[in-house]
Amino acid sequence: MGGRQGAAGPLPSLSEPFLDTRPDPREALLAAVRSHAASRPDQADAAGRFADFISANPDCCERSLPEGHLTGSAWLVSRDGLRVLLTHHRKLGKWLQLGGHADGDHDLARVALREAEEESGLRDLEVEPAIFDLDCHWIPPGKSDPGHYHWDMRYVVRASGDETFTVSDESHALAWREIAELVDEPDLDESVRRMAAQWMQRL
Repeated sequence: MGGRQGAAGPLPSLSEPFLDTRPDPREALLAAVRSHAASRPDQADAAGRFADFISANPDCCERSLPEGHLTGSAWLVSRDGLRVLLTHHRKLGKWLQLGGHADGDHDLARVALREAEEESGLRDLEVEPAIFDLDCHWIPPGKSDPGHYHWDMRYVVRASGDETFTVSDESHALAWREIAELVDEPDLDESVRRMAAQWMQRL
């Protein structure tokens, strides 16, 4: 006894190939990288490398990708824009911006905001949607992880409420630092000095 065919038409045969018509989430990432390159000519080469990496790896946001993966970081500035919250990273042993793994999330601005909240305990944070900085850096081997690259996409996150932070397990310490003092601090990570200089141009 045959069933009636619904208004939507017949179901496809099980033998027919399934065509996934959903948009590739990497397209938004590539558009953001291209936009960043246009606004920051000094990072055009870095943006090109990021675009190549994203295009070549459908799983670019998964930490299981052995050679490296995208991460999201926060340039977390105070309400007045004069200070940035840095972490003394427990694994890497140096002062850096807050951030972490995407774990499959292709919205790296959202990743940056989430990591800022989790690692600082701050609420009332707002993230700017445009990329602020790009940096690819080597992560040395850990107890269970081989050495790999972090393709780090950085976003400005602004504090708009209480700036009293809580130190998480990710950090030895957190500190609000005057951004103007970071530009020429010789012992600081080069990319943090670069972001400090870029931010000072916006003030």
